[in-house]
Amino acid sequence: MAARPVTENAKELPDFMQLNDLACQTAGGKVLFATDDWFASAENLLKREAAQWKANAFTEFGKWMDGWETRRKRIPGHDWCVIQLGVPGVIHGFDVDTSYFTGNYAPRISIQAACLDPDEVPNVPPRGDKTGTAALEEEFKAINKLKSNLWTELVPMTVLQPGYIDTHHNYLPVQLLERWTHIRLNMYPDGGIARFRVYGVGHRDWSAVSQDQTVDLAAMVNGGVCVGYSNAHFGHPKNMLGIGRSNVMSDGWETARRLDRPAVLKVDDHGVLQVPGCEWAVFRLGHPGVITRVEIDTCQFKGNFPDNCKIEACAMIPEEEMESVRLNWENDQDLKWKLLLPVTKLHPHLQHFFEGSAIKMSETITHVRLIMAPDGGISRMRLTGHPSTLPTVNQ
Repeated sequence: MAARPVTENAKELPDFMQLNDLACQTAGGKVLFATDDWFASAENLLKREAAQWKANAFTEFGKWMDGWETRRKRIPGHDWCVIQLGVPGVIHGFDVDTSYFTGNYAPRISIQAACLDPDEVPNVPPRGDKTGTAALEEEFKAINKLKSNLWTELVPMTVLQPGYIDTHHNYLPVQLLERWTHIRLNMYPDGGIARFRVYGVGHRDWSAVSQDQTVDLAAMVNGGVCVGYSNAHFGHPKNMLGIGRSNVMSDGWETARRLDRPAVLKVDDHGVLQVPGCEWAVFRLGHPGVITRVEIDTCQFKGNFPDNCKIEACAMIPEEEMESVRLNWENDQDLKWKLLLPVTKLHPHLQHFFEGSAIKMSETITHVRLIMAPDGGISRMRLTGHPSTLPTVNQ
């Protein structure tokens, strides 16, 4: 019989867990180098899905593990790997997840970082399937050009906890809030780590973007970030800011079914369900701007898409956002939300596009609130517009 799901109290999680995973494979993160991949390759660290356990799975190299696991070290030194972030940005914290690594987890780690220009990164040999191997001399020679051992230390040597259900998450905050492009993860001296999450906010050079240019101001690559939500039972709303279209339901925002939905559902003259409740998520744009086009994508959500949605927007200063986060966005009257996209019927597994007269605001905004009714799933939200400057009174 399968184990019952375990609820993790969101109030006990560090704040940075709500931010985007800048190193995830689906965001373009990749491993450039690892000293050893004997039992399981370092690429597993960056998988979007949670680690799995297969009790009876073995390979020719030993026990199959869903993570990065090196051999028991019998030579001087320690194991380490270099990761290129998929989205360069400001890192607020890490989750070093040791799931299922119990008698073989890495006992200690440290984390270093660098901000490199593309021309500073050497051509490293393609990794391919590295299981059962250690780094070759030519690979060491190429990666050593980065001098990663001298990179800035974001997390000093830290003891990890084993991969049991109540200890596998090792949350590590970052104090040095600067832009980074590459990470060096050191394990001391060897062992296994299931997943490595790098939580932060994407950072784009907006000085190179003309105000006549249209961009997705909410995209994670442009600095968009979720700053509050009502429910994320099956999938976090930050997933809606991801790259490309989703290929699984878990790569989107999906709520639980609301328990206050009527026993018998009714619709109004426009076919909109008449329900008392809704779910919401608030996002800070990567740059203030004027929205000219909205996309709501219900890709993969076929029997569980929302009946309808609307989007509200406003401009606020950082202090107002901080207070709203503290109050879980219950200070609605103080924020003066305005309608950006009116109540709109949604359809299953479909990209919905809205522009022209469907967009009800032409002012510069900083935040949006997406409201779905009564519940369900949305895979992507795109807010295309022109970056602009807030009026002086709001700065």
